[in-house]
Amino acid sequence: MTDILEGIKVVSMGQMVATPAATSWLSDMGADVIKIEPLAGETFRGATRAQGTTTTTKISGVDVKYGFQLVNRGKKSLALDLKKEAGRDIVYKLVKGADVFTSNYMAESLSKLKLDYATLSEINPRLIYAFLSGFGVEGPDKNMGGYDWVASWARSGMQYLISEPGRAPAEQRPGQGDTVGAAHSVVGILAALLHREKTGKGQEVESSLYQSAVWTLSFDTQGALAGTPRTNRDRTKAQNPISNRYRTKDDRWLSLGMFLADAYWANFCKSIERPELENDPRFNNMRVRGENSEELVCILDEVFATRTADEWDAAWKGYGFIYARAQSPEEVISDPQALANDFFVELHHPAGPMKTVASPVTFRQNPASVKAAAPELGQNNEEILLELGYDWSDIAQLKEEQVIL
Repeated sequence: MTDILEGIKVVSMGQMVATPAATSWLSDMGADVIKIEPLAGETFRGATRAQGTTTTTKISGVDVKYGFQLVNRGKKSLALDLKKEAGRDIVYKLVKGADVFTSNYMAESLSKLKLDYATLSEINPRLIYAFLSGFGVEGPDKNMGGYDWVASWARSGMQYLISEPGRAPAEQRPGQGDTVGAAHSVVGILAALLHREKTGKGQEVESSLYQSAVWTLSFDTQGALAGTPRTNRDRTKAQNPISNRYRTKDDRWLSLGMFLADAYWANFCKSIERPELENDPRFNNMRVRGENSEELVCILDEVFATRTADEWDAAWKGYGFIYARAQSPEEVISDPQALANDFFVELHHPAGPMKTVASPVTFRQNPASVKAAAPELGQNNEEILLELGYDWSDIAQLKEEQVIL
């Protein structure tokens, strides 16, 4: 059985999370991904903590950076000094036989290194050149650096919208905007490969963390465009009280998502043993429930506090209500639904096996898989150079000139 992207060659100058996450997904789908790094290694190799969270685990007594493994699995590492002509020549030879070049380096840096689209497309007109920036390639902030903390989370409106009024903005989770931006980059790359299949022509594909986040919030953004901007809201003033969050007796939170509220209202009132609410003129349709939401949310807060989350699960069995518990990551990794659908797979690290998060798309006939652990810095230098036609004396000279490790 072949992988769905078998035979596709990707040269990637990605650092930190966004572009590496995109190319790890391409690797899972079968692409041959070469990760080009500076001689000191890309930035994420040296990162020990992300936003106050440790990013390492011990396997057989060895510290393993699981975040780096997550977004660099299945790749080959080529460590080069790209400020030297001989280092750039190696990239040019790789690009000549590649299908895709990806990077989230600053555009100015790529131009200075002569690794911009204009240069590389001259070498390979069929090349798909995927560039992922923080804020886009035009405008006053085109050269501004941007991790997803600021570009995806804060500037897009996400942080504002999910934070309750009067409280500090909600904290972002590590890499959340990066992985969304990575998915959009992958979509662009695959579409460009399909276009090339039909036309024979390469493509410059641009995406940004900022625009990916704005698209992710497109319903809210579209509201602003239409002149009906969304605002952040206090849960006690929910426009639809049965699409809201409630605390249970055992201090768990249930998130209700019954948007077509009138269709659920009668059974909801029955299930919570408050049948008198069904025809109460303050609450008997969606419009008046919105007008009297503070009063209804107060009632429901008291109701939900009378039972545990398990007891609510039992009481609601068979009703078809749309809701979920607010789970911790520890609960997610043991969730029977996640396990049944193979959300987690085994990665074979040299120190021993470890579980990792699987790619989010399943191909039934040509399933994706994690091919290998993330490479050590420069692990594949000799292998790659020999395939490009360099001999051992050439490799020795490149090492002596400190072009490669």
